[in-house]
Amino acid sequence: MTGSIVAIGMGLAAIGAGIGVGTIGGKALEAIARQPEAIGDIRCNMILTAALVEGAALIAILLAYLVA
Repeated sequence: MTGSIVAIGMGLAAIGAGIGVGTIGGKALEAIARQPEAIGDIRCNMILTAALVEGAALIAILLAYLVA
């Protein structure tokens, strides 16, 4: 029973990260479309934020695995 709960938690962390990175990418594309001259700053901030989201998801998955 514990293993299935851990698997659900790990899946939710992965799904949440996917939704977060997708939202970040979509909003960055909207911002670039509105202000093309700021593409460098927007891209840099997008990559940094996506990396932070992925890092948080990885920590959540590892903690769920270690707790089980």
